[in-house]
Amino acid sequence: MQLQGNWNYPTSIRFGAGRASELPALCQQLGMRRPLLVTDPGLARLPLIAKLLEYLHAAGLETTVFSDMRPNPVGRDVYAGIHAYKEGRHDGVIAVGGGSALDVGKAIALMVGQDRPLWDFEDVGDNWLRVNVAGVAPTIAIPTTAGTGSEVGRASLIIDEEDHRKVIIFHPSMLPRLVLADPELTTGLPPHLTAATGIDAFVHNFEAYCSPFYHPLAQGVALEGMKLVHDWLPAAYADGHNIEARSHMLAASIMGATAFQKGLGGVHALAHPIGAVFDTHHGLANAILLPYVMVRNRSAIAERLTAAARYIGLSDCSFDGFLTWVLSLRSELGIPHTLGQIGIPLERASEIGRMAKADPSDGGNPLALQAADYSAIYLAAVEGRLS
Repeated sequence: MQLQGNWNYPTSIRFGAGRASELPALCQQLGMRRPLLVTDPGLARLPLIAKLLEYLHAAGLETTVFSDMRPNPVGRDVYAGIHAYKEGRHDGVIAVGGGSALDVGKAIALMVGQDRPLWDFEDVGDNWLRVNVAGVAPTIAIPTTAGTGSEVGRASLIIDEEDHRKVIIFHPSMLPRLVLADPELTTGLPPHLTAATGIDAFVHNFEAYCSPFYHPLAQGVALEGMKLVHDWLPAAYADGHNIEARSHMLAASIMGATAFQKGLGGVHALAHPIGAVFDTHHGLANAILLPYVMVRNRSAIAERLTAAARYIGLSDCSFDGFLTWVLSLRSELGIPHTLGQIGIPLERASEIGRMAKADPSDGGNPLALQAADYSAIYLAAVEGRLS
């Protein structure tokens, strides 16, 4: 099977190994002559970015790089990018990297044509109607991890440093116009990040699948996305240059972010404040939290997970069989079993519980949870109690 294709779901995607060389043509398709390439500081120093710049400059596209951002990006990172965009008289954004770089790139593209502050576009109520759509710059997204799926998302997750919370900035026009999904660009991801981002992709599919809302299209996408992770994440972790495994994981990541328009849930509701307060890697937080939230939601998801276990090919097609597989996968990938192992303290439980309840992802949890429930899950995850 040739793992390559041009897809138009949910946006225009060029998928396949070796397709990074098509970047100049994609820029020209969107009318970009002076794109701003947005990436993170680590990637900015790697040959991957140098190669993309070589393609762009050879085609006569005047491109500069913006990489002044944190692993968990904050509002001032976006504003620094806006300044770079305007100073360089750019006409579009190429966002390259994992979730952080993609989120910052999309937020920059949104904000260069707005006269309101960033936080006015938080995904609450009808705030999205405040956007001046004509001012949104075109964006090309190029993922270098297989996890967040931000390349096919209509939002960015940015930390409000003043309030110590992760804020979802949303508008339909934030969906990149074009995605260049080349699995060769993910081969440099080290095993521990392959693991964390891979389980992040799984959690997106899993929580979408378990969300109580009616969306059979997303349900089918999420189910197949989980199967791809089951089949290919261990192989991608064991051999980062396995292009077949990297291809399937990149597809699973795109599928998870496409499916979670059906909703997320308690894993993300907790991971967002934990990331904002403790600056943890989002995928790692999701990977650690997953079984604890599964156990809390057991009564609402047991039947659904029995069907999922059968589809993805588990030998024990039950809730317990599914949970056992999740725990085994985490162990195989070197994921810590507890939040305590990554330095998360017990004493912030009440605060994190309140923040989780206020997080938008709470609305998609299969069971109605209160702040105290989230605090209890947090404590269990710090201490490693699954019962």
